[in-house]
Amino acid sequence: MIMQLTELLAVLDAKLEPARFKDYAPNGLQVEGRSEVRKIVTGVTASQALIDAAIAAQADAIVVHHGYFWKNEAAPIVGIKRQRIASLLQHGISLLAYHLPLDAHPELGNNAQLARQLGIANPQPTATEPLLWQGDWGQGTAADFAAQLASRLGRTPLLLGNAQRRARHIAWCTGGAQGYFEQAIALGVDVFISGEVSEQNLHLAEETGVVFLAAGHHATERYGVKALGEWLATECALNVQFIDLYNPV
Repeated sequence: MIMQLTELLAVLDAKLEPARFKDYAPNGLQVEGRSEVRKIVTGVTASQALIDAAIAAQADAIVVHHGYFWKNEAAPIVGIKRQRIASLLQHGISLLAYHLPLDAHPELGNNAQLARQLGIANPQPTATEPLLWQGDWGQGTAADFAAQLASRLGRTPLLLGNAQRRARHIAWCTGGAQGYFEQAIALGVDVFISGEVSEQNLHLAEETGVVFLAAGHHATERYGVKALGEWLATECALNVQFIDLYNPV
């Protein structure tokens, strides 16, 4: 199947609705390559390693969660940024990135897909914050839940707080969402999951009794872009390859 780049962009924009979000970086097409798309590579971050892998795979487009041109970053295209963009342009590869739209999507989003990986029941965004989700587990303690998380994600999480607390009600936000911990505590949950952790999260966990699990930014955000690629392969009959590059952070 061959698809025009403009058509691919229209399909992704219709599915993810980026116009609904005030984001930290532009969503959609960030670097324009060749006009026809035969093969797509998906991955978490548009690093040089992923670009090199896409070149080796003879991809026409890369779709990622973490792209370029972040708010407050330096504008000049020099150094690492120049090298990455030069590689894309030299090989005619387009770069498409979806940040918050891929976090929040109710079916393909990082939060929805993490719930599926962990067997969380009744997953849904909270009423006040669409990026903070909650659901039910109730199969054991926080230590048991952490063990299941490690098994599914292939990474042992950092557990802060009482490992023997019953893990009945779970809240989570993938990536660097440790700032949502207090909102999660206010929901009355037993466990909160995010990718990253900050110093103050330890004290909040100890003083409130709510367990904090830091499971890795990359590890918690692998599944949205993978699911998006699988959806494209099914809906558009495109050749899509997910490339998961190791990242312990």
